[in-house]
Amino acid sequence: MSKVEFLRVESDRCDQRIDNFLLGYWKKLPKSRVYRLLRKGEVRVNGKRVKPEYRLQADDQLRLPPVTLPETTEARPVPGQQLRHQLDSAILYEDDVMVAFNKPSGLAVHGGSGIHLGLIESYRAMHPEQRFVELVHRLDRDTSGVVLIAKKRSALKTLQEAFRQKTQVKKVYWCLVMGQWPAQVQQISAPLLKHQAVGGERRVTVNEEGKASLTRFRALGVYKEVSWVEAQPVTGRTHQIRVHCQFAGHPILGDTKYQTEEAESECRKLGLSRLFLHAAQLTVPHPVSGEPLTVQAPLEKPLHRLLQSLQAGQQSRN
Repeated sequence: MSKVEFLRVESDRCDQRIDNFLLGYWKKLPKSRVYRLLRKGEVRVNGKRVKPEYRLQADDQLRLPPVTLPETTEARPVPGQQLRHQLDSAILYEDDVMVAFNKPSGLAVHGGSGIHLGLIESYRAMHPEQRFVELVHRLDRDTSGVVLIAKKRSALKTLQEAFRQKTQVKKVYWCLVMGQWPAQVQQISAPLLKHQAVGGERRVTVNEEGKASLTRFRALGVYKEVSWVEAQPVTGRTHQIRVHCQFAGHPILGDTKYQTEEAESECRKLGLSRLFLHAAQLTVPHPVSGEPLTVQAPLEKPLHRLLQSLQAGQQSRN
């Protein structure tokens, strides 16, 4: 695009984040470039600067600056046969408007920051006949469990609104934490502040200047050195469960960002080589019927076997 362009937001784009709109509009433009244009105010909405999280409204007037899109003859990366099989077998629920996956640990939900192929890119490559495919929400790369993808824009809008309202959405996570979780700790309300550490690494800390955050907890199994805990995040902050567990003095095992040396040692003893955080269940209103839809994701086999061994060890001691 060699000159300034003006666009009017159509009603079907209402409530979409401006950063997501631009990433879709400038598909070949690097993600970092899109955010730089927003940060510098070169993208304007109704003549004003906006932040990446601004949600578009019908009839908003967008001013888009001239950009040079990179020319490339490289084919888009496509998932290999192993990943295709893994994703096909990971489908938990599917209909005409949405699909739910049991995302494996280590697979990012989308490409970027050196990751060329994520869940959403893989699904698009596997289903080129789908005209519209978008992530409804996100999971950290190392977290496994339920992820929703919308196959209709109307479904995306309805589901994302439900996530914002929170009243009809229930998230249940399972995690294995260091130490014996106290029965009296049933919720943690601690504000979280997101910042960039040295080297550009994203980290989150408990800080009074941060955003209000609430997670409810329930111990499912307390063993000699570790505890199996259910976490229900009421708010949806970055790394919320991980940092709240750390704040409680019980970091999640396998968490390379927030675990202690003691937890790292326990991981080696247990043979745990990944973050033990799993989105086990998600309840949302179905975007067409409005009825509650609950999707459950089983643990990966290594985590399931680890829990079984802990339970067996507890029984033998008793």
